[in-house]
Amino acid sequence: MASSDAQPYLLGLRLAGRRVVVAGGGAVAARRVPALLDAHADVLLVSPEVTVSLEDLALAGRIRWARRRYTAADVGGAWLVCACTSDPAANAAIAADAETRRIWCVRADDASRSPVWTPASGTAGDVRVGVLSGDPRRSAGIRDAIVTGLRSGTLGARRGRGHRRGVALVGGGPGDPGLLTVRGRQLLAEADVVVTDRLAPRSVLDELPPDVQVIDVAKIPYGRAVAQEHINATLIEHAQAGRFVVRLKGGDPYVFGRGAEEVIACLRAGLPVTVVPGVTSAVAVPAAAGVPVTHRGVAQEFIVASVHVPPDDKRSTVNWAALAATGGTLVLLMGVERLTAVAGTLIRYGRPAGTPVSVIADGTLPTQRTIVATLDTVGPRVLKDGIRPPAVVVIGEVVNVAAEIARLTLSMRDGLPGQAAAHPAGGADARGAHRAGPVPGTDQA
Repeated sequence: MASSDAQPYLLGLRLAGRRVVVAGGGAVAARRVPALLDAHADVLLVSPEVTVSLEDLALAGRIRWARRRYTAADVGGAWLVCACTSDPAANAAIAADAETRRIWCVRADDASRSPVWTPASGTAGDVRVGVLSGDPRRSAGIRDAIVTGLRSGTLGARRGRGHRRGVALVGGGPGDPGLLTVRGRQLLAEADVVVTDRLAPRSVLDELPPDVQVIDVAKIPYGRAVAQEHINATLIEHAQAGRFVVRLKGGDPYVFGRGAEEVIACLRAGLPVTVVPGVTSAVAVPAAAGVPVTHRGVAQEFIVASVHVPPDDKRSTVNWAALAATGGTLVLLMGVERLTAVAGTLIRYGRPAGTPVSVIADGTLPTQRTIVATLDTVGPRVLKDGIRPPAVVVIGEVVNVAAEIARLTLSMRDGLPGQAAAHPAGGADARGAHRAGPVPGTDQA
């Protein structure tokens, strides 16, 4: 065994197609195996019992599982061995077998006796970071700081040998910048030009380097708007000039966001396009307000519809009769200004007038506001309370589930855990406009 004060020699193992043996099927193995699969290693798992997630990988054919105890023959032909059993003696024997065959072995139970250490690792774009400090917690903290800096661009070397080209459509989520995906932040950190929507998480723009050009193409409901053709032309112009363009959109690019139109325009211009899904407001905003769009025994389906035109408009392709007939949850985007017409149409086609309705404005943002009404009262209520876009409308019995969640939450705050507080019917709105914590935005509501 090497001297304990010798510095480790860092390497990046390229394990694609190479055999890696993992002995043990517990929590440690469950953490190590997914990373090995990301490296495309050929994983043999040896253990009489394994966790559910490891068994699922075996059933899917992603790993081979030898459902028995380890034997010395298992390490034959391996490039790397991970001793992850709960028995120190067994781990020592596995490491000794690997040492005899000159195969590197990681002992998960005793770093001082392991010939290989696994660094705290993370990924930011195409950069892989690994940190060794001798203290796993310290290594993880340093790793997190580096990865966060790379993802946010504060540690960026934006222009390297592989400077990115083309256009990326990034779904920014419902409004809270914390709900922007990791991949979205990575691409923003590499952008030369950012073309942004009104409903995108605009606070992240302040994190960009000062030389990044930000172009505002916001569309104000019933007000100023940038034509879609102009947006397409802007993306193409900058990308063809060799700049990497990020189109930052609210919600998800493909949920009422005209993302496909922008992709087609760029592809027709011969530009590569990357699409990064976003957390759609159709689901995220109700969840942030405590409204589950499905609930066992209440709603087994939910339908998302755009109300950018009223139900009786010839341009509407929504089958309102079918929506009225379903017992599932209806989630409406861009529906605030036409909610009275929508409610009347649903009632006319048979949806009960007393169906509960929740309207969540500015979902996931500090200004989030929720009102609860019924189908026959929601239109006047929205007008009375001055609710404006962006807002998400949820129609269905799941709103009553949200009321129960709100009652229990309030009882906890009042120091009565486990007891439903005696608030008047109306649930989330029983104390005025209910705020379930920071919760903002919508795709195009």
